[in-house]
Order: sequence, then structure tokens, then C-alpha cells
Amino acid sequence: MNDTLYQRFIGSRLGLREHLAAARSILANERTFLAYQRTALTELAVAATFIRFFDHPALTVIGWLLVPASVVTMALGLVRYRRMHKLIHHLEENALRPDAPDESPAGGPPAAQ
Repeated sequence: MNDTLYQRFIGSRLGLREHLAAARSILANERTFLAYQRTALTELAVAATFIRFFDHPALTVIGWLLVPASVVTMALGLVRYRRMHKLIHHLEENALRPDAPDESPAGGPPAAQ
């Protein structure tokens, strides 16, 4: 999936600074996505532990509350990853076009198509 992003930058006429910035952005986005997923799995493991191994009602309730929280964390990580991936791709497309402006419109993510 990210091979295409890297290959486009390698084959372009951008300077070393731009190549390294693109690689850092892509890798940072992937690390952030994996951190969200790791957090969600930890929440799920804690929830299972609270539900299964503790008899205290408050811990059982906390465990059951952590189950949807882990699902929300997973979904939030995925949404954030996809949004940033599109933004990076948009900026990459503009960097490879010689007549394109330097920044995205209003400094925000590209408009949905």
C-alpha cells in the first residue's frame, strides 16, 4: 500500500529534504495508527480480565464499559489513519505537479471527492 507512495517520491525530482519529509510523514501516520490499535487491544484485554477474573461488581461494570471503548478506539484510529493518508497523498500529488500550489486549500485536508 505505501510502496506506491515511496516509489512516487523516489522517482520524482524532489530534493532530499522533501523525500525525507515524505517518508517521515508516512511512517509517523503508520506509527500513530498502530498505537491506536495497540491501545484498543489493551483496553479489550483489561476488560476481559475485569469481567472474567474479578467478582467485584464495580470492576465487572468497568470491564463491560471498556469493551465498547476499545471498539471506539479502534474505529477512531482507523478514521484518523485514513484521513491523514488521504492528506499525505493529496500533498504528494501537489508536490509532484510543477504548476500546483505549495499547500492544500485553507491549510486543511483535501475536500472529499
